[in-house]
Amino acid sequence: MKKQLLNYFAAPIVASLTTTLLSSSVLADTVAIYDLEGTISEGGQQSVSILDLGSAGKNYTHFDIVESLNAAITDDDVKAVVLDVDSAGMSLAQVQELRRLLLKVREADKDVWIYTQALSIQTALLGSAANHMTLLPEGNVMLTGLYSENMYFKNMLDKVGVKVEVVHIGDFKSAGETFYRNEPSEYAQKQSDILMDSMYEQIIAQIAKGRNLTPQQVKAIMDKGLITPEQALEAKLIDHLEYRTDFIEIVRKKYGEETDYNKAYRLPNLDGPEINGLMDVFKLMKSQKNKKYESDYVAVISLEGSIDDGSIAPVRTAILKAKRDEKCKALVLRVNSPGGSALSSDVLWEATDEFKETGRPFVVSMGGVAASGGYYVAAGADRIYAEEGTITGSIGVVGMKFSLAGVMDKLGISTHSSKRGKHADIMNTSRSYTAEEENLIRASMLDVYGTFKKRITDGRGDKIKGDLEKLAGGRVYSGKDALAIGLVDEIGGLNEAINKAASLAKLEEFDAYLLPESRSAIESLFSKPAKDKGNPEFISMTTPKKSLVPSLFGAHFAESSALSILGPEKKNQIIRFIQQVDAFKDQRILLIAPSFNLQTK
Repeated sequence: MKKQLLNYFAAPIVASLTTTLLSSSVLADTVAIYDLEGTISEGGQQSVSILDLGSAGKNYTHFDIVESLNAAITDDDVKAVVLDVDSAGMSLAQVQELRRLLLKVREADKDVWIYTQALSIQTALLGSAANHMTLLPEGNVMLTGLYSENMYFKNMLDKVGVKVEVVHIGDFKSAGETFYRNEPSEYAQKQSDILMDSMYEQIIAQIAKGRNLTPQQVKAIMDKGLITPEQALEAKLIDHLEYRTDFIEIVRKKYGEETDYNKAYRLPNLDGPEINGLMDVFKLMKSQKNKKYESDYVAVISLEGSIDDGSIAPVRTAILKAKRDEKCKALVLRVNSPGGSALSSDVLWEATDEFKETGRPFVVSMGGVAASGGYYVAAGADRIYAEEGTITGSIGVVGMKFSLAGVMDKLGISTHSSKRGKHADIMNTSRSYTAEEENLIRASMLDVYGTFKKRITDGRGDKIKGDLEKLAGGRVYSGKDALAIGLVDEIGGLNEAINKAASLAKLEEFDAYLLPESRSAIESLFSKPAKDKGNPEFISMTTPKKSLVPSLFGAHFAESSALSILGPEKKNQIIRFIQQVDAFKDQRILLIAPSFNLQTK
């Protein structure tokens, strides 16, 4: 957490006795402080590498923040919430849900204070829900619009002699274009323009409504380019210009010194276990046990990142455990994934289908992106929620093969091969596909595409508005547009999905738990595999073991100064390029969405 804000909001001792005769304590009013930093993940499961061993801490998950704000809305002791999110990395969908919750705080006659040093799309959207939006007097105003940039790697691959052969089912299935083109195809550009228009219009509308401006006024402000903090105040994008110390003094004066300025209101402990020696490690290993829940609950299980056997194994295990737990009355699957392996997507879909067979509600909440394989695993849900800014759809299939003949020629490497069977070497990277082989690959991909569409028609039925084929073909949609064609049921976030699951399960009182529990990197490293004697799967799916060396190299590469100089957006695209190369190396067919690198900070 940022030390400066936290030190000023150090909570005082607030309990005081009224009278000895009444033997009761006067409860202090509360101001809930949300000083967020780092990536706000969905599942809170940190990847493990040797570089992580020095830190036992973790960041809040989106679930943590949603649950805390929900409690603040109905808690009579909470008089206001204060947010500083400058250092937080959130998707547009996450920002939109938090904005909606802040509006509910306002509807409950509570104050919403936001402090920022930089007015961006992210802070402006949240600020549109606040009645006290404060900017640093010398702050940075970068409210210039919505920007997206995609990198193409064909020329680089050509230079090293790598030929990439891409087969895609669906004209709009453009996920592989960065490998074999220097610019987007006509289809890719068209869907990118539609998506950008939808995102831009909803952002403009939400800021305008919250700040009592017209959409035309907000667009005019953005089109001015860089403006000063004074101009932002004059344009009514903010309410105040104050330095941090003055802002804190104003809040303290408003609510009094006896108020509990609570920086961890209904939030989990982020510090993690204290590791001072080997005995602490042994204690940690012994303590890593799965909890048993005594009351009825809604299980919230997160699928985050690319879909492969490694990423789905813990998700699938959690779903099947929830299925066997009679206390679990409903499942909410939070999906924030662009897809990945077609095979792994189907394996995870089967686990959700197993849960559905129990007759208990299965609801999906889409995060920043739930496309291609991410939509595949969601299609069977009883109810699908998405934010207006969620990226979804991309119903199509892509396959890829890397031909390294040019690289080997440059290096002076020759090969000699033998085979038995006409197509034994169909995936040989020393040569390109023959025409016959490409037809075989395409036929196989068409079969996967047919299964994909069947999963959707079986799950969505007559909710789909129109011919599915005309809606598929790799087309990508915003959540707002997906609602119009029946790919999702309602605009809403994790909070709405949890409440709907509880309603479908006819639960009047319930708890919601994020499963598996959020863990720091060091807790994940020393956790023991759970002994599950009640598991009927005697050949359970396990997470593939990976070498520590690639993990160490990857962490070093991601943090290298040479890569960081490109900026976070380009850096992330290069990392994703490497991950896609690795994915296509292991998987013949992928259900993966194209990249849309929208910048909101």
